[in-house]
Parts: sequence; C-alpha cells; structure tokens
Amino acid sequence: MGEGGIAAGTRKMRAAETEAALKEAAKRVFGQVGYLRAKITDITAEAGRAAGSFYSHFDSKEQLLEALLVDILAEADRRAAMPDHDPDFSSLEAVRWHVAQYWSFVTGNSAVILALQQAAMVDEHFARRQRELMAPTLRDLAAHLEYVRAAGGHLPGQPLEVATAMVALMSQYSYTWLAGRRPGEGDRPTADEAVDLLAGFILHGIMGAPAGQRDERGVPDSGLGPAGRRPAQSEPAEPGRPDH
Repeated sequence: MGEGGIAAGTRKMRAAETEAALKEAAKRVFGQVGYLRAKITDITAEAGRAAGSFYSHFDSKEQLLEALLVDILAEADRRAAMPDHDPDFSSLEAVRWHVAQYWSFVTGNSAVILALQQAAMVDEHFARRQRELMAPTLRDLAAHLEYVRAAGGHLPGQPLEVATAMVALMSQYSYTWLAGRRPGEGDRPTADEAVDLLAGFILHGIMGAPAGQRDERGVPDSGLGPAGRRPAQSEPAEPGRPDH
C-alpha cells in the first residue's frame, strides 16, 4: 500500500474514532441533561473534540439521535436471533428470558430510549420512529402469546393489546427502578429480583385464572359484582337474635 493509501486509511480510522466518541458523549449528555436541553457544544466538549468536528459526521442533533437509534435497533435484532430464544410464553423460564433481555436492553440503552421519547414529543419523525422501534417487539410477543392459548391459558385481551400492556409495564418499571429509591422507601430490588418480579407478574396475568374461577364470559372471577363492588353480605346476627 502506498503512502496515499496509508494516509487515507489513517484518516478513515480517526474519523470512525471521532464518530464513536461523539455517540458515546451524546449518550452521557442526554443522560445528564436530557435530549431537548442538550447542545451540540455540550456533546463535543464531553467527547473532547473541537465543536466543528461534529458537522463532519452529523448534520444535526436529530441526525445523531437517528444514528444512535440505528445502533440499538441492530442490537435488538441480535438479541432476537439468540439461540436460547424460547417463544413458549406458558413457561415461566421463557417469560423470564424475554423479560431479562428487555430489561438489559432498556437499562443498557436508557439514555437513547429516553432521548427518543423526548424527541417524539416535539418531532413527528421521531414519534413515528419510536413506533417503528416497538412494532417488531410487539408482533413477536403477540405471536408468543398464542402458546398461552394453546396451553389453556386465558389472555385478558387480544394478543397485540396484551403485548402492548406487557411492554408498557416493563418499560415503566425499569425506569422507576433506574430512578432509585427516595429516603424512607427502603432498598430497591436487585436487577435479578426485579426481573423475577416482572416475569411472575406477567405469567400470572397472561395465563389467567383456572377455568372454574371464571364467569360466564370466561373472564377471571374477581369476586366483585357487575359494578366492580363486592356483593352485599348480610350482617352477622346479634347473640340471641335470629338472623332473618
């Protein structure tokens, strides 16, 4: 390779290093001040790069966020292709594996995911991209829920809606966990304990009550009346007084 080729290779390597440094710095800045308040100069300063270097790689903060989104989508695809992926959601082990993968993905990419949520509030492009990010996961989970029906479980709704509720539960709980505990609230559970909690909660919710504990519509019987109240019970009789 001639000197020109070596120089070109060196420039390409340095450019890749700068782009990677800007991405990692953006994650830290988004995590510290939020996406909407983050400035490009904040990102370049965090990366230890000149302010003008940013525009050699990205046209805007929005384009940088889009690049980060592409990265985490590729990570999500790799996770879905893992060989120990078991789709049978009638099994606690399978549910826990999925919860653990989602937990690791969200907590590991929390700055980017929160940045995407903030961007979606002000930019329809990112609102659409957020929906696109979740669509494969929701379809995948909805297909897994068919195993629950085959095993005799009783889903509380249509598979896609149940999958949406599951993701909302996992997302909100993971963000609550990441925020930590306030004084007086006690210690937060470990990551493994949090995953166990979610897996058990989800499995019981999607399998439903045994057939003998459902009403005529097939809905689990909560013991509540039609208005959501427990049926009135007669007062116990006073001693020596017959109960009418």
